[in-house]
Amino acid sequence: MYRVRSLTGSSSSKPYRCPGCDQIITLATPHIVAWLEEDEALQAGADFRRHWHKVCWTKKNTRRPKQR
Repeated sequence: MYRVRSLTGSSSSKPYRCPGCDQIITLATPHIVAWLEEDEALQAGADFRRHWHKVCWTKKNTRRPKQR
């Protein structure tokens, strides 16, 4: 199960790369931060948190893998 937080973007200190679309989440962009509960239990902290565009997080289970 995931822990999910919605961020307004006002506290962003750097750009992040969304794992859903592989695009940059620019500063001040509202987005989602998600991590597995198991990672939290292992005290892995911020290393395992991923920043997602809201629409990418919503569609993550229906999106097909990218061809690279």
